[in-house]
Amino acid sequence: MRVLQINTVCGTGSTGRIATDIEAILKEDGHESYIAYGRGLPNNSDTAIKIGTKFDNYTHVAKTRFFDQHGFGSKKATKHFIAKIKKLNPDVIHLHNIHGYYINVEMLFEYLKEANKPVVWTLHDCWPFTGHCAYFDYSGCECWKVEGNHICIQKRSYPASLFISKSKQNYERKRKAFTGVKDLTIVTPSKWLAGLVQQSFLKEYQVKVINNGIDLDVFKPTPSDFRKNNSLEGKFIILGVASIWEKRKGFEYFKLLSERLSEDEVIVLVGLNEKQKRSLPSNIIGITRTNSAKELAEIYTASNVFLNPTLEDNFPTTNLEALACGTPVITFDTGGSSEVVDGSCGFVIQKGDLDELKNIIVRTKKIGKQNFAYFCIKRSKQFYYNKVRFGDYLVVYEKNI
Repeated sequence: MRVLQINTVCGTGSTGRIATDIEAILKEDGHESYIAYGRGLPNNSDTAIKIGTKFDNYTHVAKTRFFDQHGFGSKKATKHFIAKIKKLNPDVIHLHNIHGYYINVEMLFEYLKEANKPVVWTLHDCWPFTGHCAYFDYSGCECWKVEGNHICIQKRSYPASLFISKSKQNYERKRKAFTGVKDLTIVTPSKWLAGLVQQSFLKEYQVKVINNGIDLDVFKPTPSDFRKNNSLEGKFIILGVASIWEKRKGFEYFKLLSERLSEDEVIVLVGLNEKQKRSLPSNIIGITRTNSAKELAEIYTASNVFLNPTLEDNFPTTNLEALACGTPVITFDTGGSSEVVDGSCGFVIQKGDLDELKNIIVRTKKIGKQNFAYFCIKRSKQFYYNKVRFGDYLVVYEKNI
């Protein structure tokens, strides 16, 4: 079986690592695997296919910023890529994120309808069925609803448009492009997102839930000198991790929480940019982004609790990574984030409730991390081992061929 995956990135970030994890399983089983990507450099794949150039990316960004036509640029790059697909002749085409300034979605789906090959599409956010935004929970935008007016109220959110909004036209273009594929299965990592898909114009397709998985050979209790090197011995560490810290990830809640911490408590945030680091109070330690999974595992292990105050999210892999390292998770009841934990390995609290958040941190501190660790690791092995979870995709592939 020859499988082609298509994603914004390859081997980096959560979606890029998911793609390369699936590739590893395919190759272990003797199948052929290729990953086509649009931005950055490939990692952990020796059969990666680049779509377009940096110049193509920049012009697609300009088309997005000035004309709100995200997903409708990159025509030349997409034409050349489709020629490569025809030559490769895969048995299955697996889409991940097809937004991200690198591919023309109308041209891609026109080819998919003509080729009549089995297509699997993993939705990592809501962009495929909205007029603009990737998430809408926090803002209350309803442009995605079939009976809605399809006018997005978040034109400055990713993928940002600076001047005009064409969300209504974009919604119709997406609906026309994305519907009518004869053999397409949609996969969502969370039940939450599956429920939204079934209310959208994509409801004509079968929807299957396959949770994200992580590499438990890497994300596991990993002792290190992290506490010593950062003068954190004896401190109760509250950890937050994100690839990009923005409003929807709950960055401001860490600042508000810092005002309520005792002297022996400290927040560590991984993934900040330099400007964000300069804005931190003294009891928050900022660390820039790392693509070293081992380093992340060391930081998760050194921490007492992982806090994810996300305001909108699908099925964050950071929660899974923390559990695998034996660290309990506290999360807002948002999207699919709350589906990750149960009472044995963490807590789910109402979105934005700082009083309850502080109470839960005190409770977690009193119980002690050691009394959560076994159950955290057990849950990660039971539900989130990547070789098992992503092996579920092979079943979907083989069923559809």
